[in-house]
Amino acid sequence: MSRRLFELADGKGRDVLEVGGGVGALQIELLRSGVERAVNVELSPAYEDAAADLLREAGLASRVERRLLDFGRDASEVPAADVVLMNRVVCCYPDMPSLVDAAAEHARRLLVLSYPPDTWLFRLATRMINAWCRASRKEFRFFVHPPAAMFRVAAERGLELAARERRSMWELAALERA
Repeated sequence: MSRRLFELADGKGRDVLEVGGGVGALQIELLRSGVERAVNVELSPAYEDAAADLLREAGLASRVERRLLDFGRDASEVPAADVVLMNRVVCCYPDMPSLVDAAAEHARRLLVLSYPPDTWLFRLATRMINAWCRASRKEFRFFVHPPAAMFRVAAERGLELAARERRSMWELAALERA
């Protein structure tokens, strides 16, 4: 999945914004491939130490800005980028419209995202995962948002669906600025 996201984003711009990029492995590969700068937005600080180590080892620390914030609420604090990436992020966020709207608004050229398919099997799995989380008193929840609704939100910001693919258990889409 990450390889295909890389292929869709590679060569599409000078800068990248990745929402929920974890340790930043995808950004590192894009920087090695010619991207000049990257911004990583994370909700959790859990990845920061490992990300700093990876960036230092790769010699790319000066080209990446890491931000801790809720992008769906605080996107105005982050600059726009040629390419915006969200790999397995939409499924972890309850307010899909605000998250996709912010990502689409920030994408000067391309928005690439992956998400679970909207099927009965994934909806059933979602109920089971969320029941387990509630019983375990965990805050995490999993969501299956309808792809058509995500695409409508992006279209309101001037992005058009350019590619949509199914990869094993995930779907991905690339939306380009019209």
